[in-house]
Amino acid sequence: MTWKERERAFYIGAPLAIVPALGFLPAVMFLIVVPKVPHARAFAVVVVPLLAVAGSFGLWKLAFGAVQRPFGILNALSFGALVVLLIIAAYTGIFLAIVTARF
Repeated sequence: MTWKERERAFYIGAPLAIVPALGFLPAVMFLIVVPKVPHARAFAVVVVPLLAVAGSFGLWKLAFGAVQRPFGILNALSFGALVVLLIIAAYTGIFLAIVTARF
């Protein structure tokens, strides 16, 4: 994998992994758990799978860029973005578990 391909994998993968991960919890809360807008569940049928597909593609790009040799700064940045994504997934899971226990 060339340097340009690694840059492309990081610059495309990081936003596509982190932004949907940040948007997943509000989408689930305001469209499924406590609907705040009319036809919220119909919007959720479209929005939640889109977030999942975009996040999966971004995660694949990040993981692909993190393990390529020779190791350099882009590998470290990709790994750092994966750690940030892991933290986002952890607090999303904990929050949804708490909400599930309360309802």
